[in-house]
Amino acid sequence: MREVFVGSEAVAAGRISEHELRRWYQPVFRDVYMPKSVQLSLRDRTECAWLWSKRRAVIAGVAAAALHGAQWIDPGEPVELIAPSARRQEGLIVRNEALAENEITKIAGLRVTTPARTAFDLGRHLPVDAAITRIDALQHAIMFSLDDVWFLAGEHKGARGIRQLRSVLPLVDGGAASPRETWLRLLLIRAGFPRPVTQIPVMDRWRLLAVLDMGWPEIKVAVEYDGDHHRTNRTQYAKDQRRIRDLERLGWIIVRHVEQECSPTGGHPAPDAIPATVPRRRGHVSQPHRIERPKQGR
Repeated sequence: MREVFVGSEAVAAGRISEHELRRWYQPVFRDVYMPKSVQLSLRDRTECAWLWSKRRAVIAGVAAAALHGAQWIDPGEPVELIAPSARRQEGLIVRNEALAENEITKIAGLRVTTPARTAFDLGRHLPVDAAITRIDALQHAIMFSLDDVWFLAGEHKGARGIRQLRSVLPLVDGGAASPRETWLRLLLIRAGFPRPVTQIPVMDRWRLLAVLDMGWPEIKVAVEYDGDHHRTNRTQYAKDQRRIRDLERLGWIIVRHVEQECSPTGGHPAPDAIPATVPRRRGHVSQPHRIERPKQGR
C-alpha cells in the first residue's frame, strides 16, 4: 500500500482487508490512513487532508506556506483548506472563502494557494505578530511581490480580516532569516526606531566580510540576534569576536542581542543599547514590549 490512502477505496478495490486496515494503519483524518510505523510530517498530514476533502480542497494558510518552502513550521500545525463547509475535525481548519482560479497553483499534484494568496490569508487569519513572522518566512523562501497581496486586498474588499492585513503588510520583510530576527525587528520598530534594513552585506575591499541581520547602513549601526550558542560555544564566541573587531575597524557599531539577556520580566536590552546616532521618534518612551518570543529560530 502507498503510504497515504483512503481506507474505503482500498478495501473496495481489494487491495487491503478491513482487518489489515485496523491492525497496521492509523486513521489521520476520517477514512484517510497511513501506516502506524510512520511518523507523520506536515507534508503527510497535508496530503491526508486533501484526500479527506475528496481531492477537491485547496491547501491554504501555514500548510500552503510550508509547501512553498517556508521554514520554522511545526509538523503538528493544523492543515488549512479552502473548501465548502464540512464537519469540524481535529487538526483541520476548513474555510469556505472566495478563491479565484488565478490564486491557485499546483505543487506535487496538490492544489495550493499561490504565494501571494497564501500571504493574503496568513495576514488576515493569524494574530498580527504571527502573521508577520509567517509572511516573512514565506517571502524569504520564495520570491513574490507584496504588491500582488495588496492587489488581492482590493479584489476581496469584503473578506474577513482585511483591516488587519493592511496593518500587517507594511511590517513584512522577507530579509528576516528566522522568526527571532522578525521578533527583534518588530521590537526595534515599536521602540521608536526607523525601520531597519535587513541582511546588510559588508565588504572589506574585495571580500564579503559579513552579512548583518539588520541595521542602518547609512550610519553604520547594526543589530544582530545571537542564539545562546554564540555565548556558550567557545569556537563560535572567538569567531564572533574576530568578526566584530573587523567590523569596528570599518567603522561599524554592532549591537548584539543575545538570547539569554532577555529578562524574565519582559525587558529587552537591544533598544537601550542603540546609539543616539540612530534617530528615535520624538517623545517616545521605551517600554518593555511583551511580544511573545518565538521558540524556533537562530
